[in-house]
Amino acid sequence: MSGRLRTDPWHNPVVQASIEKTKIEQLEGVLRPMGGVVIAYSGGVDSTLVAAAAARALGNRALAVTAVSPSLPPGELIEARRVAVAIGVRHRAVRTREAEREPYLANGPDRCYHCKTELYEVLARVAAEEGLPTVVSGANVDDLGDVRPGLTAATEHRVRHPLVEVGFSKADVREAARALGIPIWDKPQSACLSSRIQHGVRITVEELSRVGRAERVLKDLGFRQCRVRVHGDLARVEVEPADVSRLAEAATRERVSNALHALGFRYVTLDLEGFRSGSMNPEPPA
Repeated sequence: MSGRLRTDPWHNPVVQASIEKTKIEQLEGVLRPMGGVVIAYSGGVDSTLVAAAAARALGNRALAVTAVSPSLPPGELIEARRVAVAIGVRHRAVRTREAEREPYLANGPDRCYHCKTELYEVLARVAAEEGLPTVVSGANVDDLGDVRPGLTAATEHRVRHPLVEVGFSKADVREAARALGIPIWDKPQSACLSSRIQHGVRITVEELSRVGRAERVLKDLGFRQCRVRVHGDLARVEVEPADVSRLAEAATRERVSNALHALGFRYVTLDLEGFRSGSMNPEPPA
């Protein structure tokens, strides 16, 4: 037992001292009175921090749940399971069926509302099965200023946002996750695959699969943060600005271009502005 405690970041006295009386304790203080939670656990750093804090505060009364559907990027479920083990939280994967909802497939500006409605309905059932009173998300205060129709669905389903309640920004989340030894503290932000398809263009399972495979090509080449945005038969590739020149190198460019052509894209373009979160969001009204 003593050997485990020496190597376990949760029990490292240096780490414990550094986070004493900080937002981590406040986060646990928000979670503990809930008595039991189901965490909407995508495997990103935000929901992972909430899951880790919930496991510390509630033990087995915390359950991290990952939604599996065609919009989940390839490899994310395996990674989510691995991290759940590392932080010591119970984990389940459940099937969600947003791809069977017509308003979701129509891909209007409110697409995320219909996706999150499906998610929170499923999580509410899981919470009832497990006898856990509250569903929580990994939303942080920075998310409140973005286009997030899913937050409306969360409100309707009485989902709580512990990071928001404590006042965590994205930077706070990463700092806390690093201090606690969470292995994905620096993981790039992600989003469901449907966000790669232009609003108003109908979503299909086949297109989601194609986008997922296209982005897997880039990740296998070492591009940690990437998007393949779909504009008809054109693929617009976004990587971090610092990686644009590497992707533009002849050998890499040819490899990516050939792979995406093989997936059925007629044109493959590199976005010189680099990765931008929400670049497919509709323009705000003038």
